[in-house]
Amino acid sequence: MFERESDWLIKGPAVEAVKRQIREWLAEDIGSGDVTTMATVPPGHVSRGIIHAKEAGVLAGMPLARLVFETVDDRLVFEALASDGDAVERGTVLAVVEGSTASILTGERLALNLLQRLSGIATKTKVYVDAAKGYPVRIVDTRKTTPGHRTLEKYAVRVGGGYNHRFGLYDAVMIKDNHIKAAGGISAAVQAAKARIPHTMAVEVEAENAEQAMEAARAGAHIVMFDNMSPEAMKAAAPLVRAIAPHVLLEASGGIKPERIAEVAASGVDVISVGSLTHSFQALDISLDLNERKKGEPA
Repeated sequence: MFERESDWLIKGPAVEAVKRQIREWLAEDIGSGDVTTMATVPPGHVSRGIIHAKEAGVLAGMPLARLVFETVDDRLVFEALASDGDAVERGTVLAVVEGSTASILTGERLALNLLQRLSGIATKTKVYVDAAKGYPVRIVDTRKTTPGHRTLEKYAVRVGGGYNHRFGLYDAVMIKDNHIKAAGGISAAVQAAKARIPHTMAVEVEAENAEQAMEAARAGAHIVMFDNMSPEAMKAAAPLVRAIAPHVLLEASGGIKPERIAEVAASGVDVISVGSLTHSFQALDISLDLNERKKGEPA
């Protein structure tokens, strides 16, 4: 286990893949060269770039920003003044990067894009997590992520206090309405899945009403998802399902807003999955200014 969630980005097995992605993203942005910087910045010019928050939120992606600048120019000196998971206010100085002005400007946009997007996800996740406080439920993400960014976006959910659902189609069985139609029913789908997967893999079934949820429990599903059911319907269905399978996990899903989280959590579910954490978040406003001292920056 890592001491901090951010260690996963810089010490874990994902680090080489992350570095490779950063090189690819820089190549996409720079192309044959940063023509504006080459045309306007004198050779040998050095600067001090101040990265600061322009609105309040939860920070995520600082190790990525460091990797971006180090990849552009390993002579740049990057000092993080805030860490992933920190609640930051408007005007908070997040980091200082010093060295070649051209290198700072070349890496600026990619570093900020990553910080802004991941911080936006972490910030939104924290809103949901706070709304569920006092209830024994987990807020989890979904597979509704930006193609190519899933690992980082799911990392940001964890930074915001949430948890991850399955990472892909390969690590858990989720039987949805179309699988049920193709298999010939819920029981047939569960039986077919259990006959073909390792005993260590969980089987989840999407249910639209109490009858489907109970059928999934009888068939041996490990997780039953209440899909687009009202809190009242979930509250009525939960004890019926647990009477059949006491250890089954119950998940709520389907466009659940923060203001409904407490009501959903009180229905008796264990997990609330929220696709909008990664598909409808607002990026946090973060900026970089050269040679500008901001509030909170050490002298």
